[in-house]
Formats: sequence, structure tokens, C-alpha cells
Amino acid sequence: MGTIIFIGLNKSGSSREAVKAANELGYYTVVFTNQEKQIQQRSEYKDVHQLIFVDLSNIEEIKKQINILMDRGNEIIIITSFVAKYVQTASMLADEYCENYLSTEALAIMENKEKTRTFFTNQSFTPRFKLITKDMPFVITNQILMFPVVVKCASSTGSRDVIFAENMMKLEKNVNMLRSKDSSETIIIEEYVNGDQYLVEVLVSNWRVLIGAVIKQEITMGKRFIVTGYGVLAEVPRHLEESLLELIGTIVTSLEFQNGAFHLELRLTEDGWRLIEINPRISGGAMNKMIQAAFGYSLVEETLKLLIGETPSLVKFTNHYVFTQYVILDNKGILEKVTGKGRAAATPGVVEVYVKPKSGTYVIPPLSMGHRYAYVIARGDTLEEAENIAKQAANEITFHLRRE
Repeated sequence: MGTIIFIGLNKSGSSREAVKAANELGYYTVVFTNQEKQIQQRSEYKDVHQLIFVDLSNIEEIKKQINILMDRGNEIIIITSFVAKYVQTASMLADEYCENYLSTEALAIMENKEKTRTFFTNQSFTPRFKLITKDMPFVITNQILMFPVVVKCASSTGSRDVIFAENMMKLEKNVNMLRSKDSSETIIIEEYVNGDQYLVEVLVSNWRVLIGAVIKQEITMGKRFIVTGYGVLAEVPRHLEESLLELIGTIVTSLEFQNGAFHLELRLTEDGWRLIEINPRISGGAMNKMIQAAFGYSLVEETLKLLIGETPSLVKFTNHYVFTQYVILDNKGILEKVTGKGRAAATPGVVEVYVKPKSGTYVIPPLSMGHRYAYVIARGDTLEEAENIAKQAANEITFHLRRE
């Protein structure tokens, strides 16, 4: 029985969409999870044929479970992950247990911000930066970087531990705070880049670059950089597309990235593109659904085909402008109820409304992307129309909290 093993799974978003796509492609799906809550809520994961509790930090334990599956007759087609911190782990396991079309070495560079910055140091798209390693005293001069700057941990994901600092006092405070959380972690201090931010979804199939989507992002700056709006461009200006293909080509060639999926977060400056980060997977959250609403194909399904060794296709069946508006909260408390979801869904042009937390959940203002609690996906004839529809519908949603 052809089996796809997924390392890690989120309850919703791209990783869950990938499991559903594997089902539709006719494969037996196995998920290794380290979340006890998912085991307790087993009935909510009907698209997962086998859900196995495993310590995902213990490679030998994972291998033991894979061997058990193989002894039972499961033919392991691919081992993969659509969850940020397990992509490299999955590829390492695939190297050992099945045919792996990915480069584990390239994924390791993409997955770690320190390695990414160091590898692309001499490229024009790399912002100026400084690394503070665990044994290095914190010393920085204005000759290296001008304020404001961004401080981040090398292994951070989802805007967690990515902080804005406009002066030396705040920089020192933030560096010390990050060091107190994990003294072994490398801290990156880099220039704050002005300009519109874009997310670009990419597939590479036998060196051929396929752009899955170009998405203009809306950033809300509070205690962290939180992306609250995504505008999928139905038409990408030619000069932008050409410059993106040139940049992507440099990345693919430099990393010898023959096959795989990744997404870029970029800022467009007066002097061209600057790479904010690169991740070796489709973006999480509603990304697959918004691309499907725009173009009619499933990017996670085409990624799975690539991983299996087939040729993916990103031929557009439709071509809509799509905007996704996320909902974040200004206050913390216990969620009593959510109202307005029905009114939001009934708004003309709305494709989907999703509310994540259940009543009784403790919710907070965002410290990471995981603290976005709802979204609305809308279509329009223009990006402005799609954005207006999504924002109007999102405004209908109200979270009623019980303050502590």
C-alpha cells in the first residue's frame, strides 16, 4: 500500500490541506505527531488513516515507527513535512527510506536564518546584517548598521522572536531578552528594509522554475511583525515578474536546488528586491486555499506530485484577484463566543470564513502568526475590490472575551 508519511501536522492550514490532497491522490496517509491533543481529538482527523504519537525530537523513535510500518507492508513513497521546523528532518528520513528528489543540504540552509544570511552574504538582495553567536559579546556600532534594525533568532518561525528596534536602548533590551530565552541561539541583527512586502510561492521541477503565486502582504506592527493581509495578484507586472525570475534563478543555481518547493518573503526597495526570509515549503495558514480561490489549482497537491517524482502543473483554471484578511485581537482573555461569522460569510464575494479558537480558549494580542484567530478570503475583479470585500466581512466578526 503506497504510503505518505507526514512529520507534524497543524489542525488547519497548508499542512492539513496536504494530507487531504494525499488522500485524493489515492495514498495511505500516516501522520507522526507530538501533540497529545491531536490524539485525544482523533475523530477530527478523518483524512489521516493512521495518527501516531511520536517524540519528533527523537530521530531513532521516528525510525522505529517507520520500520514498524514497513514490516506491516506499507510501501513508503515519500516522507515529508509541511510544518516549518520538521522539513529538514523529513528530508533526512526520506534520504534513508525512499527516493528523495529534494536536497537535504539546501533545505538546511533555507530552514535556518543564520545559514541563509551567511550563504547569500555577497548577493545584492541580502540586507546588511550582523550575527551575535552564543560566545560573542554584544557589541555593535553605527558603522555596521543604521537604526532602525530588526532583531531575530536564527531559528524563529512565524514572526516569533522577530522584533523591531529603533534605537540602541531597545536593541540591547531585545538582544538580552532573546538571549535569556535561549543562550545557545544565534541572534541576527539586520537593517530594517523599507518597501512593499511580497510573498512568492515557488516550485522547482528538474531545474524549471514555476511561480505559484505573487502575493502582496499587509504588515501590522505591534510587538511583532504580523502579516494580516494577503493580496494574490491575478496579473503580475512584467518588470516585477522578470526581476523575480532572475532572483529565484540565482537562489536555485546557488543552492543547486533541482527539485522542491519554497516561498520567499521580499521587500521591494528603490534599489531592487531584498530577501527577508526563505522557507523550504509552502507558506502556512490559508495560503493553499487562497491560491486555489485565485487560480483553481492546489499548490500542495502539485507539491506532492513533485515529491513523488511526477511533473507538477501550475496551469491556471481561473484567474481572480483574491485578498485574505486575518483577524487579530487587541486584548487578552477567555473567549466566550464569536459572533458575525454568518454575516461575514454572506457578504458577496466572500469565498471562506474561518475562526480558529473554540469557546473557553485563552486568546492574546499577537506575538506570532499563530495568534491570528480568524480569516476571510474574498475574490474581486481587482485587488482593491477583493481587499474591500474581505475587510468589510472581517469587520463583522466579533470576539467576545472575559477579561481576567
